[in-house]
Amino acid sequence: MKSLKEKVVLAYSGGLDTSVIIPWLKENYDLDVIACCVDVGQGDDPKAIREKAIMSGASKVYVEDVKKEFIEEYIFPTLKAGAVYEGKYLLGTSFARPLIAKKLVEVAEKEGANYIAHGCTGKGNDQVRFELSIKSMRPDIKIIAPWRIWDIKSREDAIDYAQKKGIPIPVTKEKPYSRDKNIWHLSHEGGNLEDTWNEHPEDMYMMTTPPEKAPDKPTYVEIGFKKGIPVSINGVYYDSVSLLEKLNKIGGENGIGIIDMVENRLVGMKSRGIYETPGGTLLYKAHKELEYLTLDRNTMQFKDMVAQKYAQLVYDGLWFTPLREAMDAFVDSTQEYVTGVVKLKLYKGSCTNVGSKSPYSLYNKDFATFGEDDVYNQKDAEGFINLFGLPITVRALMNKKNMEEMLGTSGKKAI
Repeated sequence: MKSLKEKVVLAYSGGLDTSVIIPWLKENYDLDVIACCVDVGQGDDPKAIREKAIMSGASKVYVEDVKKEFIEEYIFPTLKAGAVYEGKYLLGTSFARPLIAKKLVEVAEKEGANYIAHGCTGKGNDQVRFELSIKSMRPDIKIIAPWRIWDIKSREDAIDYAQKKGIPIPVTKEKPYSRDKNIWHLSHEGGNLEDTWNEHPEDMYMMTTPPEKAPDKPTYVEIGFKKGIPVSINGVYYDSVSLLEKLNKIGGENGIGIIDMVENRLVGMKSRGIYETPGGTLLYKAHKELEYLTLDRNTMQFKDMVAQKYAQLVYDGLWFTPLREAMDAFVDSTQEYVTGVVKLKLYKGSCTNVGSKSPYSLYNKDFATFGEDDVYNQKDAEGFINLFGLPITVRALMNKKNMEEMLGTSGKKAI
């Protein structure tokens, strides 16, 4: 017999928070719980996810594989923009949330659900990212955010609740890290990381070899781009998913992409996170080096300003906004000639550019050479300097005149 209960679609990962939310929802709401796991490359076994959700009390489970869409429609636009939050964070969690929210809305519409639930805490950024994204598509859907209303006050309380309900969870009180993983990155928060004086332990790494244990010889990798989009590694073309997976492996083996960061959360507090982004770090480095070769100075400088605003929009959950779409249009125009190959040298956590080339390179060695050339008349520099420095010259002459007049007047009074 078909259930007459209303339905709630839960953003489900199988982690601590969402594992305990299923039985909690069933205890506190008269709703059918539909678990929706959006696969952005976290590496979970779909069968195990389904089984765990059903065992926890879900009436139905969706597992949506969106890795390709995630890379091509969320990661690559952000990469082309060069967006980095507060100089360090490559936005791995931030740009995954709007896509997950989009899929939650799609499942809710398919199931006729009037509620969406998530496991974000009331102190974090993700609650904003999820809910703003949902509002942009379905402002009528009601949100249930258990962390803002239940009696569970800490991750330790949540662990106790899960054990009471017999739900297996991937954390312990000894290692209570909150982790978010996708094909782009892995973040770690909580536990002993909350004391900023504590050095983070290397045994937490899951995508990256500790730099000290990386190979003793450097690794060279060549990354090819077409209109700002990465397309090849060492001359071999890959689809977007395979390309990022391979770069994650290469970067991870060489200790690339570990960031220890205290950041400003949108909700007003600072938090500390350890981020592993091996393949993404290689892509950002290579893409920027190619832009150095192919973009003129004014475009680069203005694009750097756009990148900062773009990063803040993504971090703040404002993906589905007219401004972000408008900035994409600008960025895409700058990427028209960002085509070529960049060669990187990887060694024990360092990533260095050692070569770049492009059919659209604005670098011309005939002009830049320190040797004799026939294309640049060095005498022309004198006139350029005189004109470029004219405001400085005029100001200096004015100051000199004023000083002379002041000294002359002073001298007369002294007589």
